[in-house]
Amino acid sequence: MTARRVLGYGGAVLLAGWVLVPIWFVVVGAFSTADAVYSYPLAAWPDWSLESMRFFVTSAGVPQALLSSVIVAVLTGVVTLLLAAPAGYALARFVFPGADAYRLAVLSTRAFPVVVLSIPLAVFFLQWGIYDTVWGVALMHTALALPFVVLMVSAVFAGVPVDLEEAAQVFGCSRFGAFRRAVVPNAAPGLAAAATFAVLLSYNEVFAASILTLQQPTLPVFVLTGLTQAPLPFRYAGALFLLAPAFLFILLIRRRLLGVGGGPTLR
Repeated sequence: MTARRVLGYGGAVLLAGWVLVPIWFVVVGAFSTADAVYSYPLAAWPDWSLESMRFFVTSAGVPQALLSSVIVAVLTGVVTLLLAAPAGYALARFVFPGADAYRLAVLSTRAFPVVVLSIPLAVFFLQWGIYDTVWGVALMHTALALPFVVLMVSAVFAGVPVDLEEAAQVFGCSRFGAFRRAVVPNAAPGLAAAATFAVLLSYNEVFAASILTLQQPTLPVFVLTGLTQAPLPFRYAGALFLLAPAFLFILLIRRRLLGVGGGPTLR
């Protein structure tokens, strides 16, 4: 084994440890007793207990905040994908003047700070009657996720051969039928990844949600606002609740994601 390869493996191990060790201690703190959490140093392998998790879940306001986060994340994923799919398909399939400039313009919308978008939207939402609602937060999160998802979906559709659509149309499908029967099944893993990105962005976003909510905060906002007064078991359990969805989503769609580079199949 060459020295360069040893250095590469060593760097990978150090990077993995840098990321995974803090996550491991969050898991340990979330599944320890209160006495174990306050002990120093925190044991790397404690006596496992649901005491901290039970304390967090039963705390006032947590179930409502968790439900709000889930609803907002699902709405964001659905609305973002419905809006991004036509735009991404157009970018992938049609050649028109200014296509590259349009891609850059789509991405440049993320150059605006969140606070620049959140405060005017809060005023509009107050006027429209959707301030402090899951719909208002979902619309804001859709605006944050949409530029990235459009480009992701465009790359996914570009990877599906045009020949599949042409073959489907030869066999009697309309343009939309060819899209539904030939393109969508082959693009499904990539579309799932794009929707997952939008869902995770929404679930973990805190700044815009803190401006657009008051009585119905999302879970990150609820945890953040009570962080300074909250006991350590609450903090560890809250951190795990914010981290867990990312890992669960990856585990659930991992097999679908592995098929992104696979051969196309006409259904």
